[in-house]
Amino acid sequence: MTCFLSHAEIFAQDSLSVQTDAVSTNQSMLKIDSSYEPLQPAKAAFYSAVLPGLGQAHNKSYWKIPLVYAGLGGGVYFYIKNNDQFHSYRDAYKRRLAGYEDDEYQGKISDEGLIQAQKQFRKNKEISIFFTLVWYALNIVDANVEAHLNQFNVSENLSVKPDYNFDQMSGNSNYGLSLNYKF
Repeated sequence: MTCFLSHAEIFAQDSLSVQTDAVSTNQSMLKIDSSYEPLQPAKAAFYSAVLPGLGQAHNKSYWKIPLVYAGLGGGVYFYIKNNDQFHSYRDAYKRRLAGYEDDEYQGKISDEGLIQAQKQFRKNKEISIFFTLVWYALNIVDANVEAHLNQFNVSENLSVKPDYNFDQMSGNSNYGLSLNYKF
């Protein structure tokens, strides 16, 4: 009976030391997680909504800023170009309806052709607006997602590695993945 009690005391002491180690490990993990800022993604998205590219600058992804402005600038450029063409064909068609025959498309494009050109350039203007708005929204989403991912733990202490074991008793090979976490 005394032998059993002495083993129980040793076991109790070991379990207490294990629990103490677990508490200290949890406290060290809390120190790592204290860098997490839950409002960081919202702040980056807000910055990108106010001024496109500002959220990327906040996330320190400076190389994305020219891409944001290239997409927005391209959409605006094509909107202006299609708008100018639309007004050119519309003005020529209005002049023809008023009885003038001195427009730049006289003899090249019929009245029906002018109507079709107006429809095509109006459609292209709408597509340009849509593209610009989608690019603007993607700018905001990119800043938000990147701010989330910047807070993700990718330390060297956490790794997944392929594992290969050879069982000498049966002569079989065992393949698998091992998840390693170092405290």
